Amino acid sequence: MAYHKVNADQRAQGHSPYLDNDELQATALELEWDMEKELEEPGFDHFRLDGAVQHHLGNSQSPDLDLEPIQPSSSPKGRFQRLQEDPDYVSHYTRQAPKSNRCSFFRILKVLCTALILFIFGVVIGYYARKKCPSPPTSQEPNNPHIYREILKEIKAENIKQIYRDLLQYPRENDVDIAMKILVQWSSQGLEDVRLVNYSVLLDLPGSSSNTVTLKNSGECFYPSGQQCDRETKTLHSQDLLYSYAAYSAKGTLEAELVDIQYGTVEDLIRIQAITNVTKKIALLKLGQSPLLYKLSLLEDAGFGGVLLYVDPCDLPKTTDLADKAFMVSLNSGGDPSTPGYASIDKKVISLNIQSVTTYKTISNVIGYLKGTVFPDRYIIVGSHHNGLNTHGGQEWASSTAIITAFIQALMLKVGRGWRPDRTIVFCSWGGTSFGNIGSYEWAEDLKRVLQRNVVAYISLHNPVKGNSTLHPVASPSLQQLAAESQSFNCVEETRCPGSNVSSVQTQGDSDYFINHLGVPAMQFSYEDIKTSENSSFLFEALFPVHTTKTEELDPSFSLHETIAKLTGQVTLQIASEPVLPFNALDIALEVQNSLKDDEGDISQLLAVASRLRDTAELFQSDEMRPANDPKERAPIRVRMLNDVLQSLEKSFLVHRVPPGLYRNILYRLDERTRQFSVLLEALEHCKLHQSNETIQAALSEVLNSINSAQVYFKAGLDVFETTLAGKK
Repeated sequence: MAYHKVNADQRAQGHSPYLDNDELQATALELEWDMEKELEEPGFDHFRLDGAVQHHLGNSQSPDLDLEPIQPSSSPKGRFQRLQEDPDYVSHYTRQAPKSNRCSFFRILKVLCTALILFIFGVVIGYYARKKCPSPPTSQEPNNPHIYREILKEIKAENIKQIYRDLLQYPRENDVDIAMKILVQWSSQGLEDVRLVNYSVLLDLPGSSSNTVTLKNSGECFYPSGQQCDRETKTLHSQDLLYSYAAYSAKGTLEAELVDIQYGTVEDLIRIQAITNVTKKIALLKLGQSPLLYKLSLLEDAGFGGVLLYVDPCDLPKTTDLADKAFMVSLNSGGDPSTPGYASIDKKVISLNIQSVTTYKTISNVIGYLKGTVFPDRYIIVGSHHNGLNTHGGQEWASSTAIITAFIQALMLKVGRGWRPDRTIVFCSWGGTSFGNIGSYEWAEDLKRVLQRNVVAYISLHNPVKGNSTLHPVASPSLQQLAAESQSFNCVEETRCPGSNVSSVQTQGDSDYFINHLGVPAMQFSYEDIKTSENSSFLFEALFPVHTTKTEELDPSFSLHETIAKLTGQVTLQIASEPVLPFNALDIALEVQNSLKDDEGDISQLLAVASRLRDTAELFQSDEMRPANDPKERAPIRVRMLNDVLQSLEKSFLVHRVPPGLYRNILYRLDERTRQFSVLLEALEHCKLHQSNETIQAALSEVLNSINSAQVYFKAGLDVFETTLAGKK
């Protein structure tokens, strides 16, 4: 695996919906809408592709959903945990006494007579209208756990297994062809509006022959797998050799001395730079421990000219047999790139020969919609991906697609009997994922303005069965409680999933854009093997060739697939159908405080503003969540306003500048081992390497502004609730 340097910015600037205090005040003012007028407007906030920029689209179509007016929620119950159970709770929103008018006796009599005549007239009209016109349809059955169980019991392991095997019969040379097969399959399940969205994007594909590494002193040549070039390659598939490369690396040949830098940490770099000049040399780098793009940015900054990447067998789970396998990585941070790439250990000189080919190809997304009945302009996105361009990455794409298809099948059976979710569910199968989440980035960039306003949550099905040892739930802080509750609701006993800890850590897959550019709460469930060492983090960045039989060896009965499908379905149904969004505002504040516990240096200002955030979140949870979850106090205007505040809670935590490979959403930690904000950890490392505190001051400022913005947002929400509701009353 070899690649060498192309120009790259260590700290790329990114467009962000991050709000500072002034912008938050403006946002708070925008919350003061005329709700009664909004509820009367037909087709409010239609979800239309043609309302977004279209210059990247090929033959995409506009999903005109013909959305109906929004109606207030009427569900009988909420789900948020209360901070305290106070039976004597009284809303602080008081009603103003109406002004009295003095009227003459005759004026009162005239009004009464007129009212009586109008009443009799109305009764007569209503009587005849009722005889001639059919009764309006009754409202759908209320959403409750019983309804969810009815839907989820239709998800069966044998159905998922059959869908999985059918998917593997598709030819995968063409992304459009496999996307069309998925479209036909989803349509056959009854999903009403399924569309194909195509993009012509820049891909970096393998050349006609494999990349090689040559030892200068002996002239011996090796493939990325370690196999000698002059020997027969019967032990490896030819496609495996070709797809063992770094997509979007620079091309050509680089000859230089090899320097072993272990995992490429700051400590490793300081140690190596103290004993040798690394300029234009080739780094021998282990994958894992931290994001690859972040490590490559450090190596480029240090002056390395190239990198030879490998995986330490000791870091692999014991249940895998990948120690002697070559693999693919992508150096694309996301979306359709132009020409990105990143830089690149004892007195050994080697020659790296890179032969990949950059070309434009068509990739396809499959997008299907199940329109909601109450809030059709609010979307829950469920995302899987398909793999139509190469055989690399194994068969996990088929697991992902089989699970989402089985969920659609179960859901549409209930829809056929008259049920629908309150909010719209958007099902997505993304193309180009292994090249840097290209399909999801392109689609979301085209619809960014609509998605920023209307997406409620993203539920990921990326690589759902990586192992069979343990369930690994990952969720935004605001969704951690829901993820934990869903396990007890739906776990199959033999899969040992009860008790799995829910964490907010960086993950791989197409949720990236929604988390880091839109600030959308996200969640995913997956099965993994137990890690063998602390350095196993970020090994998922390597795409190994796993063949057809591997998935069925991991889960022969497909019971793990069934569990993932039911857990995914459970959380999707709750977010799509609960009257109040099942987000926990207080958990965000607690996560912020926990992330500051072990930080070094003077962070008293951060701790103070984090404490204010928690106080405001507690007030928000008790004063606003409590009435919304009590049917006696719930009002449609309160529910709609509350949900709009809840779905934007995490947008304040998107920062402007982060090193490559790190999340812009600072609520997500690097891995399970770290508790601190990743941007602060990186800044401390940068300070050690460059003997300067400039970076750490900038990072502290970013984090401080994020926490303060969130606190202002909560406070503004409380103020708007009080002002608006008092005015309505």
